[in-house]
Amino acid sequence: MKKAASSTVSVIITAYEAASTIAGAVRTALAETETTEVIVVDDASKDNTVEAAERAGQGDARLKVVRCTINGGPAAARNRALAITTGDFIAILDADDFILPGRFARLLAISDADMIADNILFVDENSSSDDLPLVPPVSPRVIDIDLVSFVRANHSIRGKKRQEWGFLKPMIRREFLDSQNFRYDETMRLGEDYDLYVRMLQKQARFRVSTEVGYAARWRYNSLSSRHSTADLQALHAAALAHLSVGGVDDTARTALRIHAKELKRRFLLRDFLDRRAEAGRLTALLSACRDPLTLAPIARGILSDKLGAYRPPPASRIGRLLIE
Repeated sequence: MKKAASSTVSVIITAYEAASTIAGAVRTALAETETTEVIVVDDASKDNTVEAAERAGQGDARLKVVRCTINGGPAAARNRALAITTGDFIAILDADDFILPGRFARLLAISDADMIADNILFVDENSSSDDLPLVPPVSPRVIDIDLVSFVRANHSIRGKKRQEWGFLKPMIRREFLDSQNFRYDETMRLGEDYDLYVRMLQKQARFRVSTEVGYAARWRYNSLSSRHSTADLQALHAAALAHLSVGGVDDTARTALRIHAKELKRRFLLRDFLDRRAEAGRLTALLSACRDPLTLAPIARGILSDKLGAYRPPPASRIGRLLIE
């Protein structure tokens, strides 16, 4: 296997109306000496995202900007970028986040991996790479993540804090993606990263994560990303069912996948019920749900959880905290 330390990195930034934040993403990606190219795919923005990205590049030939005429979602935009990348590793960078100095060198020093990620620092939405909160101390180590641990880390278990490893932003070895013909599922606008990572792990991808911090994510309370549509949840549930249909998965991993699929089904059924209630009224929605009695219990639990949620204190700010503590 080619040593990671001598590898090049293609950075993919998909953006939709990110004019106020994309400059930081572009500048910090270009600042990494291992970066062979930064590909910005503008997903049919109506603002000045493209102009802001080009200004941030300051004429650097490594910056390539692709304009989409139709908004296809992040998965489609990333696939469009993947088709023209040339680096040994692919690094996904969200348009409102940025890279900390030396990130790629540290990650490329980790050997024997098809996905290499690091810790994430949550910062204020107005922060820049020159204005960061104090990074909490962390013991440097490398965590090897397999399919079971990754799926379990994304379970929502009452009384336990989710590890949320689906938020990790690994660099992905191009050779592995191409050998399996893996790309993002363009039917998904939610959880497309999680879906790709699961499919890779099911094919024995080696996923290694450093606890050192190299990625900064802007944190917004009540962000739009937390408001998922019925169609988004339905597509995510369909992906979870597809994961269960893959052969060669042991019983422990299959159980973890089944639990996750069940969680997603509950979320989808509740969202679908709430949509029907908003459109046709409570009685019509209940009559529709009664056609399949098995849907009533998850709907009732979801409604109860939402009611109780009104009395819970708002979640604590993540600013200054790490994903892996």
